[in-house]
Amino acid sequence: MLKRKYGDRPDWERVIKRKYSQAYLDTGGFKGYITLLNTIKVTEPLSVRYGEKNVCIVDDGYMWLQQFPIGKNHSVTTMFDAGGEIVQWYIDICLCNGIEDDIPWMDDLFLDIVLLPTGEIIEKDSKELEDALLEGIIEKPLYDLAWNEAKTLKGFIRKGSFDLIKWSHSHKEILSNHLK
Repeated sequence: MLKRKYGDRPDWERVIKRKYSQAYLDTGGFKGYITLLNTIKVTEPLSVRYGEKNVCIVDDGYMWLQQFPIGKNHSVTTMFDAGGEIVQWYIDICLCNGIEDDIPWMDDLFLDIVLLPTGEIIEKDSKELEDALLEGIIEKPLYDLAWNEAKTLKGFIRKGSFDLIKWSHSHKEILSNHLK
């Protein structure tokens, strides 16, 4: 069974004070939901390590913008530090995006892509995808879908034509004034 992840991240115990906003957009280039989580206060910062780099992805005052494009097999989370600078884009490969009880969600297909502001692309969790296939959690067509989507997105990123990352700041601005 695939793990469903919600845009409001209700079970995130690290975040002890938060503000949240969401909207549905249907513009020329984007159709889907966007969410913004402002981590006002966290129990402790969270950092990830990519080779020699240590990247703080959540701390007091950070914002996570998530874009859930309808009809696509990915969702993008842009992580902003307390100063509004992007620390990374985290691209989840997913079966689909949807909405339940007015909250956007995605069904995670394990494989992820991280894009750093330097342009560095990092593929993550390929072992989880392999294990899911071997353990019968997913069938071969979903396995292939995940790899094909990742390959396509990495190609768009390299060409500078993956528009969701270009809209990170404008989508964040749309939601920033409506945080509750």
